Amino acid sequence: MKQVKTDILVIGAGSAGLSVAAGAVQMGAKVVMLEGHKMGGDCLNFGCVPSKALIASGKTAHAMTHASDYGIANVTPKVDYAAAKDHVHDVIAQIAPVDSQERFEGLGVEVIREYGRFIDKDTVEAGDTRITARRIVIATGSSPFVPQIPGLENVPYETNETIFDLREQPEHLLVVGGGPIGMEMAQAHVRLGSKVTVVEGAKALGKDDPEMAEVVLENLRAEGVEIAEDALAQEIRGQAGAIEIETKDGRIFKGSHLLMAVGRKSNTDKLNLEAAGIETTRTGIKVDASLKTTNRKVYAIGDVAGGLQFTHVAGYHAGIIIRSAVLGLPAKATTRHIPWATYTDPELSQVGLTEAQAKKEHGDKVEVVRFHYSHNDRAIAERKTTGLIKVMVVKGRPVGVSIAGYQAGELINLWAMVIANKMKMSQVAAMVAPYPTVGEINKRAAGAYFSPRLFENDRLKGFVRFVQKWLP
Repeated sequence: MKQVKTDILVIGAGSAGLSVAAGAVQMGAKVVMLEGHKMGGDCLNFGCVPSKALIASGKTAHAMTHASDYGIANVTPKVDYAAAKDHVHDVIAQIAPVDSQERFEGLGVEVIREYGRFIDKDTVEAGDTRITARRIVIATGSSPFVPQIPGLENVPYETNETIFDLREQPEHLLVVGGGPIGMEMAQAHVRLGSKVTVVEGAKALGKDDPEMAEVVLENLRAEGVEIAEDALAQEIRGQAGAIEIETKDGRIFKGSHLLMAVGRKSNTDKLNLEAAGIETTRTGIKVDASLKTTNRKVYAIGDVAGGLQFTHVAGYHAGIIIRSAVLGLPAKATTRHIPWATYTDPELSQVGLTEAQAKKEHGDKVEVVRFHYSHNDRAIAERKTTGLIKVMVVKGRPVGVSIAGYQAGELINLWAMVIANKMKMSQVAAMVAPYPTVGEINKRAAGAYFSPRLFENDRLKGFVRFVQKWLP
């Protein structure tokens, strides 16, 4: 058995692990990284990257069928589903070198292509190698959670780990789960010509502000996506090409293909965490605010830590680890400034508290400011007027922002910075945005906050009349 000693051992070469390894080794630490599956993890191979590529294919097809809105004749696109998947894999291939074993070995990281398994509190076994490390970072990510629905074991189904390898276009795709993954794939497939039915046990996009989610869901329904809510799958039966879902209330949904998109589970099975004294929770590995596990030499970051499961959170966690494990400085993670987005059309994004959360936490101190896309000149020019922004403000500072509409994922960036730095609405209002841009929506939302204070203020009007009377 080969013996290796290192400063930092990173288990998992997904977004979180790669970021830690790159940062630590370039700062002078000795780093070993383990990966038993694909470099780049879920985001590159099965998640963010391929899903956005397929969404782009669907967007292009949709634009062709709606060109008349812009004075151009509509055309019916000839969709080559297999070629769309070629596009997906080409995008992955273009990005993959950034996450490759060769690149990281070039940086000085020792990469071992094996799964890691703890044998004591600071030693991990990977294949024929035992690694002892001063600090260990678990970054093994998550994988699709597939519930034990009666009959499912006898029916072929896809998850996000297999759907991008499917070459045969589904005639009628059944999607179990109305979260971001389910809704993104539903819209992409209906735009590419498949029939789509989403079967959701509670509410579709249920983790987002209901008012904003409805903006998205209304458009998806208009495009042809059938969305069945409060439809808890009780039994799944059939065979390839003829699948049925029966829900608890007796409804039956029929389709040709099945996508399971009900959630994620943390990847901890192979780690033998008990040997290292590491405790888990229902959602993942138990960590404190510093992302340390119950073994103080071991950190858990990204999806496996059981919190917000987004690639950008993994990157944020990596920064915490660089500060703590590499530089020896105090660092704690928080979620108050973490944004997220769902890349449907229109998009849906959030940072900080939703309206309901803000009112629960701050009560009557909350002011909710709204501004609709229909008042933005660039949105009008682009025919993208469906949507709105809501800003929850307490004592002049935003505590949460919800956006549903065109480029919502881009617009939320400004508010993530504002909330992270505890900036005021006056600072947003002071920004000068180029005209005409969709980004003006952010400034106009800040303007909507100040409008009643400026234009409905009798004392201010009296002062202005006084000034005008005496100005030369």
